[in-house]
Order: sequence, then structure tokens, then C-alpha cells
Amino acid sequence: MRLIEVDGSPERVGELVDALASALGGGPAVLPLAVGARPWERRAPAGTAVVIATSGSTGEPKLVALSGAALRASARATEDRLGGPGRWLLALPAEHVAGIQVIVRALLAGAPPVVMDLRTGFRPDAFVTATAALGPGRRYTSLVPTQLRRILDAEGAVAALRSYAAVLVGGAALDPATRERALAAGVRVVTTYGMSETAGGCVYDGVPLDGVTVDLDEDGRILLGGPTLASGYLRADGDGAGARGGGTGSGAAGGGTGVGSAFAGGRFRTGDLGRWRHGRLEVLGRADDVIVTGGEKVAPAAVERVLATQPGVRAACVVGVPDAEWGQVVAAAVVWEGPTADAALQEAVRIALGRAAVPRLLVAVPELPLRGIGKPDRAAVARLVSAAAERHHPAR
Repeated sequence: MRLIEVDGSPERVGELVDALASALGGGPAVLPLAVGARPWERRAPAGTAVVIATSGSTGEPKLVALSGAALRASARATEDRLGGPGRWLLALPAEHVAGIQVIVRALLAGAPPVVMDLRTGFRPDAFVTATAALGPGRRYTSLVPTQLRRILDAEGAVAALRSYAAVLVGGAALDPATRERALAAGVRVVTTYGMSETAGGCVYDGVPLDGVTVDLDEDGRILLGGPTLASGYLRADGDGAGARGGGTGSGAAGGGTGVGSAFAGGRFRTGDLGRWRHGRLEVLGRADDVIVTGGEKVAPAAVERVLATQPGVRAACVVGVPDAEWGQVVAAAVVWEGPTADAALQEAVRIALGRAAVPRLLVAVPELPLRGIGKPDRAAVARLVSAAAERHHPAR
């Protein structure tokens, strides 16, 4: 099937909307790209509507093939979960799967999305203007946590946010303090979990969308299945042969026979750890991010949740820092609203999670370094806290 490149930049998002509408009707598959990005190949498996260029959370580049059927299944399940069709505001970059799904949901609901002007970045005043352009009736939008926090901080913008029947928040974990703040302001927040390989969010507020299956393997890895799954990864050798199921290749750039074990048995094996809590899926973070300190395993996401609920903390990112005695120690970059209180934060973590999880190093930062559409850049945070540790304890 022919695969066409479409500029996904804010200046030309209208062309992407038109191309995607054609793809959903059986036209050429669409590869939305930011300016300057390049694909590896020009063809996709039959039935493909969109190919998403993604590095996931690992930095390993992949091309994810999504069929029109998967995109429609996801959009319809979202519509059913949220209570019916409505007008959608696109406030996310269109080349990411979350932005693509806003467009798909809008098209299936009968009208293209209102597109927020992101040429100068995300601004709460522009969000208010774009919201007004939606007109009367049921409204939906999708945001990342950083955007939500900026709107909550902006005088006059919260009323616009409150007018939405649902505000989907994903792309990165939403800290409890921001979620409670939004709910207290009357914002109908819905937290989402998913990725490009599942056509975007497929678990809302811890509950799978209709048709989506969620299981945990013996290691606690989250396994996702159902009609929203991608067809597979495109190969990098130029013949366009994507694959799903029990292939033997890695599916990464450089060749292979498709997706390998990532989609084995019709389920996608994510890189995330999870658990069931009160009947809802709780995502504990990336398996690769687990910190082993003194022989004990610490999930950074669990520490981040505790830190984010403490007074004066706006956001936190937890990483492991190499240590000669413990192997690794827990360290955190913290965005503060007031004076620092390291001891209070450390005690809160100790009470909630035990001694091993207590951050040995807390570094105050004005903002967390981010990548993509709002995920904390853990590599950048690790460099930042390591530099701080070196300043406090220089090598002798």
C-alpha cells in the first residue's frame, strides 16, 4: 500500500486532516512528520491508514503501522466511554498518535477538529481563543500534564477548560496533586494510558476501553490486546513488509522480519510495569527505570507520586544514580513552589514506601526537562542530579 509523507507541523495541519480523512476512506496511508524528519520506506501493509514515527520511551526509532480499523475502533470506544460524539479541539502536535486520534475522533463525529495555533508553543490565551471557536455543544480535548498545569495557572483560562465534557490527559503520568487541583476547579479530567502501538490511549482512569484487554505477565509487565492494536512495525529494508504476531525479528531500524515478540499472541508487551488496585490498572512506570539500591527494587513512579502530593511540590522526577556502596541510590529533581524541605519529603517517602525508596539526593529545579509531547526526560534528569551529587561529593 502506498505511503505518503504529510507535513505534521502546526503551519500545515489542515493538509494532514484532509490526508487522514482520505486514508480512513481507503486512500494512501499517511506518515505525519515534523519538519526535517525522514521515513525509512515508502510502502505499508494493506489496510494501513497511518504510520507513526515514534521512539517510545527507549529512544529506539520505530515506524508503527495503524490500520483504519484500529483507529476507528479506538475512536468509537472513546466516544462510547465519554458519553457520545462532540466537537474536538486539537491542542497537541499532529504528528504524535494522541494528535492523530483527536483528528480521527473529530472526523468520525462529523466535523474536523478546531486546531489550536501552536506555532509559538502552547499558550493558555490561545487555548481560550480556540475553545471559543468550537461553538456550542459537547466539547472534548486532549492535553499533556504540562499543558493542564499551565491552564490551571492562568487566570481566566480555567473557565474555558471547565466547558469541556471531558479533558483527556496522557502522554506522561498525571501527578495526583494536579489531578485533584483540576477536579476541584470543576474540570472533567480523564487520565489515559496507551501508546502508538495501541492507537493511543486505551485505558481510561485505570479501566480498559470496551474491547481492550489488559493482563500482567509474571514479571508485572503490562500486556495489551484488542482491536486497537497496531498492525506491527514497518521494516527498515525498504520493502514495506510490516508484521505482527510471532515474528522473529526485532522490528527496529536496521531490518528484521517485523515486530518479533512485542506483539506475540495478539497482545502487545509493553515496557511498563503495572498492578491492579481496587479493580483499576495502576501503572508503576517503565521496567527499565526500576532502581536497584542495596538489593531492593524501587519503582520511580511510586516515589514520584508520594513527592507530588507533598505541600509545595509541583512536579518531581525520580531516577537512580550510580553509587559505589549501594549500586544505585534514589535521587529526585523537584519543582518547588516554596522553600525547600528535604527532610520532610524524605520522611514522607519513608513512611509511604520504606527506607529503600527515600531519595538520598533532592535537587530543586525551576522546571523538569521534557521530551516529546510532555514526558519527563529521565536521561536529562539523571545527568542533572549526577552533576549535583558531584558538586556535593566531588571525587577525591
